[in-house]
Amino acid sequence: MDSATHSPLPNVSIIIKNSRIGGLSDADGKFSLVAAKNAQIIIFSFTGYQSVTRNLSSNPTQELTIFLSKSYTELEDVIVNAKRGKYHNKNNPAVDLIRLVIANKSKNGPGAFNYSSYDKYEKTRLFTDGPWANITQNFILKKLHFFFENTDTTIVPGKSLNSVYLQEILSRNYYRKEPEKFKKIIIAKKSVDYGKYIDMKGISGALLFLYNDIDIYDNTISAFTLQFTSPISNIAPSLYMYFIRDTIIENGTKIVKLYFTPRNPEDLLFRGTLFITLDGNYAVARAELGVSKHANLNYVRNFLVKQDFKKDSGQRYYLAESDIVAFLSPFPKSAGFFGERKISIFHFADSTLADSLFQGPTLDSLQFSTHQSDQFWSANRPDSLSESEITTYVNADSLLKLRTYNRLMDWASLYFVGYKSAGKFDIGPLRTFYSFNTVEGQRLQFGGRTNEEFSTRFFADGYLGYGFKDERFKYKLSGSYSFNNHSIYKFPFNYIQASYLHDIKNPGQEDIFSNGNSFLTSFSRGYNSNWLYSDIFRFSYVHEYESHLSYILSTKYWRQQPAGTLYYVNEPYPTKLDTIPQITTGEISLSIRWAPKEQFFENKAARRNIINTYPVFTFQYSKGIKGLYGGEYNYDALHFELFKRVSISPLGFSDVRLSASYLAGTLPFPLLIIHPANKSYFYSYYSYNLMNVEEFVSDHYAGLNIDHYFNGFFFNKVPLLKKLRLREVIAAKILYGGLRNENNPDYNPDQMLFPTTNGVTSTFSLNRVPYVEASVGIYNIFSFLRIDLIKRFTYTGNPNISTLSLLFSSNFNF
Repeated sequence: MDSATHSPLPNVSIIIKNSRIGGLSDADGKFSLVAAKNAQIIIFSFTGYQSVTRNLSSNPTQELTIFLSKSYTELEDVIVNAKRGKYHNKNNPAVDLIRLVIANKSKNGPGAFNYSSYDKYEKTRLFTDGPWANITQNFILKKLHFFFENTDTTIVPGKSLNSVYLQEILSRNYYRKEPEKFKKIIIAKKSVDYGKYIDMKGISGALLFLYNDIDIYDNTISAFTLQFTSPISNIAPSLYMYFIRDTIIENGTKIVKLYFTPRNPEDLLFRGTLFITLDGNYAVARAELGVSKHANLNYVRNFLVKQDFKKDSGQRYYLAESDIVAFLSPFPKSAGFFGERKISIFHFADSTLADSLFQGPTLDSLQFSTHQSDQFWSANRPDSLSESEITTYVNADSLLKLRTYNRLMDWASLYFVGYKSAGKFDIGPLRTFYSFNTVEGQRLQFGGRTNEEFSTRFFADGYLGYGFKDERFKYKLSGSYSFNNHSIYKFPFNYIQASYLHDIKNPGQEDIFSNGNSFLTSFSRGYNSNWLYSDIFRFSYVHEYESHLSYILSTKYWRQQPAGTLYYVNEPYPTKLDTIPQITTGEISLSIRWAPKEQFFENKAARRNIINTYPVFTFQYSKGIKGLYGGEYNYDALHFELFKRVSISPLGFSDVRLSASYLAGTLPFPLLIIHPANKSYFYSYYSYNLMNVEEFVSDHYAGLNIDHYFNGFFFNKVPLLKKLRLREVIAAKILYGGLRNENNPDYNPDQMLFPTTNGVTSTFSLNRVPYVEASVGIYNIFSFLRIDLIKRFTYTGNPNISTLSLLFSSNFNF
C-alpha cells in the first residue's frame, strides 16, 4: 500500500533475494508467494517508490503488510532551444476546434440545463511550508511544537507540508434557468476554530474568494482577485495559441487533447490542456489550467486547476470534480502557504423542480448544520479524511486550551488590529493614541470598548482625548444592545445604539464617528486651518439581513462651532460680536444598503469588504426638523450611490462609483453639501485629491469616480519593464453640481457669507462647469506601493490651490 494514502498499489514487483521466485501484486495490492525454507530476504520495488527489503522469519506461513513511500528525484534543468514557425489562426485545425467549442458553449455550460439539482462537497485546506523545526525551539513557541508537526506529503510531490486549516461544507443545490434562480442549502459545515482572536468566518470567506469556483465556460474567470480570460472565451483565439496533442477514446467517446498557451507569457492568461469531446457536443470533458511563471501575478508561485466533467442522462456534461492548488509566498524562494480547495458533485439530476424549492434566501442553512455528528460526516463524505486532516481538527482544539497560545494571540491582535485585550475590555485603537493638527497641536487620546466576555448583548466603547494647543478635552461614548446575541461588529448586524461625541473635524470630512484622528492622517499638504467643534448625539437602529440588504433608522442632534480660522458671519467685516457662535440641527434619517453576495473580512476593529463583481447600492433620506433638539432649520436631503467593479479582461478592470444628492431647504453653507477634500500625502479613492478643504459647496450634485487598473497589460509588453511587474492605473473624478439662489450669498443677502482666507473668498459653488481631476499612476511597485500623478483641469483660478500633485498609497494585492 501507499504509505501516505494507504491505497493499494498494483503491479508491485516482489522477489525473493538470490532466487528466481517472485511475482506482482494484483489490482488490490495483494500477492502470494511460495518460497524455499532457506529464503531469508524479500524485496518489494515499484517505479516512483522507494524499494523495501524485509527479513523473513522461520515461520512456515507469514502475512506481510508493506507500505511503500514515494521516491522523488530532482533532475537537472535541460534547456531546449527550438526555432518555432510563425503561428497562424487561419487554416489551423486546433483553432477551428476551439471555435466549435466556443460556438457550443450555450448548450454545455452550467446554464445549459433548464433545471438541475445536486449535492456538493467542498473541502478547503491550508498548509504552511517552512523551517518550523527552528522556530519551535524558541522558548515562547516550544509548547506549540505539535501544531507544526502535522505533516502531509500527498499534496505536492517532494514537500512535507504542515496542515493548519480545514473546512468542510456539504450542501444541496438547485438551479432554474428561467427565471434564473439558484438556491444553496448547507446541510453540514465543519471547520477548525482558533478562538476569538482570529475571525474564522472571515478567513473562510477570504479563502473561498481566493480559491473561487472556476467556470471554464465563463468569458472571464476570477482567481486571486484578478480577472483571467478563459481559454474558451469569445475572444480567446486572439489571445491564446492552441495545439492538438493527441486523440483518445474514453468510454466510447473520441476526445481531443488540446494544449493552449498565451501568445504573450506575461499576460494574465492560463496555460494548460483541454480535453474536447468529438460527439457533436464539443464539450470540455477535462481541463487542466496553470499560470506562466512570467505572468504579472504577485505572491502566487504556483497555481494548478484540475476539473473533470461527466455526462448526465441527457448526454450533456456537468462539472463533477474540481481541485485547485496554489502556493503563496512573499518572495520567490521563501516559505509560504499552500492552499487547496476540492469540490465533488454527486447525485446530479436535471429533472423539473418545484418553485417552492427556490423560496427564501439564495444561501440557507439547516438549523443544526454546524453540529452534525461524526457519524453523519463519515456516512456522507465522498472520501474519508486522512490522518493529517483528522489531526488538524484535534490540534485546533488543543491550541485553545494553551495559555501560551492565547497570550501570544492577544499581543498579535494589538499589532495587527490595534486593540489589546484587558479581560472584558479591549484597549485601542492604537493608531489614535497620538496625533496632531493646526488647532489642537499635539493630541493624546486613550480609548477602548467592551467585548463579548463582558456581554453578548450589551456593548460600550469610547475615548477621551486632549489637545495641548486649544487646551480642550474631546470625548466619545456609545452604548449598544444586540438583538441577535452576538458582537455588533459581526455580520449580520441587528442592534440599537446611542452615542454622544464632542470632537473636532474638518468641514466635509467623512463621518466623524469613524474617528479620523490618527497619526498618519496628521500629515497634510498646505496649511489647513478651517475646523469645526462638533457635539453629536445619535440614536440608531441597525438591521442587516443574510441577503446583505440592510437599513439604518436614526435620529441625530448636531451642534457645530467654527474653530481655527473658520468664522460664521453675515457681514463682510465682522467683529467678534457679529460672528455666529454655533449652528444646531435635529434630524431623522433612513439609510438603505444592498450589496448582493457581499464578502468581507471581519476583525476586532472593523469589517473590510472584499470587492466582487456585484454592484453595491446605497440610498439615504434625511429630514431636518426645526425645533427638534433645538434645531434651527427644516430641510430634506436625498443621497444615492452605486459602486460596481467592471471587468474588461484582458484590459484589467474598473472600479466605478456613481453618486448623487439633492438638498431641499434654505440653509447656510455649513449645512450644505461640502464636497470632501484630501489634504494628506496619500491618494484617496473617495475624496477629491486636489480640492481644498471646504472649497466647494452644493445643494445638488452628481459625481463619477473611475479607477481603471490595467494589471500590467501594456508594461508586460515592454522588455525592460515587464521584469519589474509594474502595473498601470488611470483615474478620473468628475463632479457636476450647483447651488440654488436662495442658498447662495451672492444672490441672497440674508444668507451666511462664504468663508475667506487672508481676506479672499475661499469657498465657491459649482457653476455650469464640472470639477475635474484625473491621474495616471503606477502601482505594484515592490508589490505594494502606488504612485499617482494627479492633474486638476477646472477651477484652476481659485486661490491657494494645487493643479498638479504626486501622491502615494499602498495596498497588497495579487
